[in-house]
Amino acid sequence: MKNKSKLLVTSLALFLSANTYATSISLSVEEQRLTEQHKYDATLVNAKDLSDFAEQWLLVKDYTQAKQLLHTEGTRLWSEIKSQVKSHSRFDDRPLYWQRLAIKAHIKKQPLKFSETELASLLEVFENVSRGYADIDYRYNTAKQIFITGFDPFLLDKNIGQSNPSGLAAISLDGKVIELNGVKAEINAVIVPVRYEDFDNGEIESLLAPIYLGGNVDLVSTVSMGREHFDLERFPGKRRSVTAPDNLNVLSGGTKEAPIISKLAGETLSGDEFVEFSLPVTAMQKAKGKYQVIDNLKVVTLEKGELQPKLLAELDGQTAVSGGGGGYLSNEISYRSIRLQNQLGTKVPTGHIHTPRIKEFDNETNKAIVNQIEEMLKQAIAAI
Repeated sequence: MKNKSKLLVTSLALFLSANTYATSISLSVEEQRLTEQHKYDATLVNAKDLSDFAEQWLLVKDYTQAKQLLHTEGTRLWSEIKSQVKSHSRFDDRPLYWQRLAIKAHIKKQPLKFSETELASLLEVFENVSRGYADIDYRYNTAKQIFITGFDPFLLDKNIGQSNPSGLAAISLDGKVIELNGVKAEINAVIVPVRYEDFDNGEIESLLAPIYLGGNVDLVSTVSMGREHFDLERFPGKRRSVTAPDNLNVLSGGTKEAPIISKLAGETLSGDEFVEFSLPVTAMQKAKGKYQVIDNLKVVTLEKGELQPKLLAELDGQTAVSGGGGGYLSNEISYRSIRLQNQLGTKVPTGHIHTPRIKEFDNETNKAIVNQIEEMLKQAIAAI
């Protein structure tokens, strides 16, 4: 058994270091990090599962078969990691992220007879399914329904071992039924990428529009990793202002001195400079745990610098530098979700939870964070 495991790890190392075929597709910046990741912790990619997929991929004969295989593999990966997390056999979001990238990299290195356009479509199928996008289904007859999103690990060039408790919360809570005072709620969750391009292409709007229009969900909360304690971000801002790159090492293009507005399907994103969340903040602050739950009012504007408005109207005429969630994608997913909710005219309470920040991977801290998010959502049930 030891020799077999050693062989699998060796095979993975050879795969990651091998020269690409002449007909292969260039690996993305995210996929190129697999080599460094393998040096850090080879167990974050399941070599056996990768090898099994590689064998099945070689048997593919046409586009339809390829699409079915990738849908099946994406479903298997999402389900397998959820099972590991829920059973606490491995309470870790990183295997989902790195296994997804390893499979995508293999497909690009072995494109078979597919064109780049076909491969892009196939990879999109796998990407979406492995993020839980195809698994949004409320299966239980509960009084309330909750939808949350988490994020991939990010800033990996600074720390290749980084985990993201927001993604872990999504994995852990997806499909879970929670209860407070006899009232039950089912949670559905997905994990979104840390990539400006996906946001500009409307991924958040495409994901959330059916949630709002379905008319059954009672609360939407986006979640990301943030500061020292939990922050409920009251006033998300419209603009990008950080110099931090996304996971493809693409810069936002904005700065604190010259924040920029993002795109939506090729057009400049419309909407007010600031929006306001509608989470049941008072109820959520009752959640017991290791951390404070802060109603964060802080924003930064070009005209007046840092402010702590009590009312959205106090920000009229101001230009957003950063909202409560900052000037990165954490703030932007909150802004886009609330903007969409307002546009569609729904009354679904919507807002953003910023979790405490962790360094690299911290199992006990991750558990404490996820448990307190669950407690916040339980407290929210009675107020929505």
